[in-house]
Amino acid sequence: MEHYVADERPQGITEEQRQAAQLIWDYHHLGHEPRACDAAIALGCNDLGVSKYAADLYRAGLFPTLVFTGGNSPDTLGAFPRGEAVHFHEHALALGVPAPAMLLEPRAANTGQNIAFARETLAAAGVRPRSVLLVTMPYMERRAFATFRKQWPQVEVVCASDPLSFDSYLKAMGDERTVISMMVGDLQRVRAYPELGFAVPQHVPEDVSDAYESLVRDGFTSHLLRQ
Repeated sequence: MEHYVADERPQGITEEQRQAAQLIWDYHHLGHEPRACDAAIALGCNDLGVSKYAADLYRAGLFPTLVFTGGNSPDTLGAFPRGEAVHFHEHALALGVPAPAMLLEPRAANTGQNIAFARETLAAAGVRPRSVLLVTMPYMERRAFATFRKQWPQVEVVCASDPLSFDSYLKAMGDERTVISMMVGDLQRVRAYPELGFAVPQHVPEDVSDAYESLVRDGFTSHLLRQ
C-alpha cells in the first residue's frame, strides 16, 4: 500500500492509547538526515511505501546502488506472494529506478538476515561501501539501526523512512491496532535483542517504557515475542 496524506485522527483507539503510541513512534525515529551514501538497503516489510521512498531517494541522487532485501513472513505473504524484495524491486522499476542500479536479495527472513544477506549481495556485485543508507518503515528505524551496528559495525549507517506523521501513517496503512501492535513488538525487540546478540543496546526512556507497558496491558500484543 502506498502512502497518502490524511488529516483525520485514527479511529478505533482511545486518545490515551494514541498518545502512548505517539511516544513509541517518536522513539523509533532516529532523526537522521538522509544524505549521500555509497549504497542503500531497503528492508522488506508489509509497507510498499518503503520501496517508493527508496526510489525517491535514488532519484534525489543519494546513492548509486540500491539493494532490496526480504523473502516472506506471515504478515507479508498475502500481499507479496513472490517475496517482499521481488515486489519492492518491481515497484521501484515502475517508478523509474533503472534495473542496473538495483540488486535483489530474496531470501532474508528477519532483520539480521536482511543486513547480512544484503552485505553479501553487495560484495558479490563488487560493491564494498563505507556508508549505507538504510531505508525502513518509520517505526523500524531504531531496531534496524541497532541490528546494522551489530552486523556491520565498520560501515557508517544512516537511517531513513518516509517522513509522515504518526496519524497519517496509521490512516494510510488502514489498521490502527495492527500497526500499533507492530510498533510495540518492535520496541520489545529493541529491548530484548541485545541480550540475545542480535543488536547493540539502545537506551529506552522511562516515559517510553511506561507507554509500552500501558499498551501491552491494553492488549496490543499480537506481535510480541512469545516467551
